Amino acid sequence: MASSKETLPIASIVIATYNEAGSIGSMIETLFNTIFPTIKDWHCTVIVVDDTSPDKTYEIVQKYQKNYPDLHLIINPEKKGMGNAVVKGFKYAMEKLNATVVCEFDADFQHPPKDIPLLLEKINQGYDFVIGSRKIKGGSVPTSWNFKRKFFTYVGGFTSRFVLFFPFRPFFQVTDPTTGLRASRVKGFVDQIDLDNLYSLKFGYKIELLYRMIQLKAKFTEIPLQFGLRETGVSKISKDTARDILLVSLKCRRNDEFTKKFIKFGLVGGVGFIINLIGLNVFSRFLTPVIPATGLRNSIANTLASELSIISNFTFNNAWTFKSQRITAVTEIISKFFAFNFSSLVGGVLVPALIVGAGTHYFGDQTKNLFLVLAIFGFTIPYNWTVYNRVIWKKK
Repeated sequence: MASSKETLPIASIVIATYNEAGSIGSMIETLFNTIFPTIKDWHCTVIVVDDTSPDKTYEIVQKYQKNYPDLHLIINPEKKGMGNAVVKGFKYAMEKLNATVVCEFDADFQHPPKDIPLLLEKINQGYDFVIGSRKIKGGSVPTSWNFKRKFFTYVGGFTSRFVLFFPFRPFFQVTDPTTGLRASRVKGFVDQIDLDNLYSLKFGYKIELLYRMIQLKAKFTEIPLQFGLRETGVSKISKDTARDILLVSLKCRRNDEFTKKFIKFGLVGGVGFIINLIGLNVFSRFLTPVIPATGLRNSIANTLASELSIISNFTFNNAWTFKSQRITAVTEIISKFFAFNFSSLVGGVLVPALIVGAGTHYFGDQTKNLFLVLAIFGFTIPYNWTVYNRVIWKKK
């Protein structure tokens, strides 16, 4: 026996409109008469958010509301951007309709209505966040697009992915970060996002919502999106869209907890390097009257300076970089400090020495600086970062 609408979970399709009078009526009829009747396990609603379109898009929606009780309309008194409209739609869906899922959708048929059941099917399979991708098998962009539009879609999308996620798993999972076809689970995800304080209410809002959903560890997947051609209306992409996307991507990454911690890690390491450098010169001068042999004197001086650097690194990392996992017990401080010393010896002295030694043996003494840089950035930094997080300041 089929379930009544009252017992079904609600999926709200949020459509932001501005001058969509040429397509909104056809879209509403397609959704309610053709698409929604095929979806048996969801109660589908549509929320149109219109920025008081000069072409009176909202008046067309109001006429259709008489026939479709699940069609809702929000009219903004002025144009405030796509992000503002979508956020209003999301909040309305959560607060007024108690929606289980919110979907972002376009009014111009560039997003095929037949993809809505596919999005919800993935939600039924346990996914929390589903997007339509133009860049996976089965997805596509219009062949008639000019080079500029294709460049923006592919290169802009890759740049955003790189800034947001590289080198972590989502970089390889998310193929189309700027897509507007999405379904997001509300409970535990959208309702945990501060929608009132997004970095942008223009096109860049898409990037932040994507980033927040991934950050909340939403189970994620993609479906192929065959992006259609716009036949009526005007594209919502403006001259500052690329800039907006890039700025939002940078803000998300800059304020990421991992990134902030890594920057602190780098600054502490930089201070440690300066201490090591100054200490080497001070100890070398101090030991000159006692140890005349240059090589031996500098080796001892650098050992003492390195230990000062290690003490500095341990102290500042414990107090600042890894503040949330700060070691306070005396016995644990002692044991962790010895472990820190050992890891610093391996990562900062022994392995780099082997890399520089092997490199200069095969490629000549003139390459020693090159191999030192390769050793530090290719081994020492990732090695220390890994040991600090997984051993020294491992989360309990």
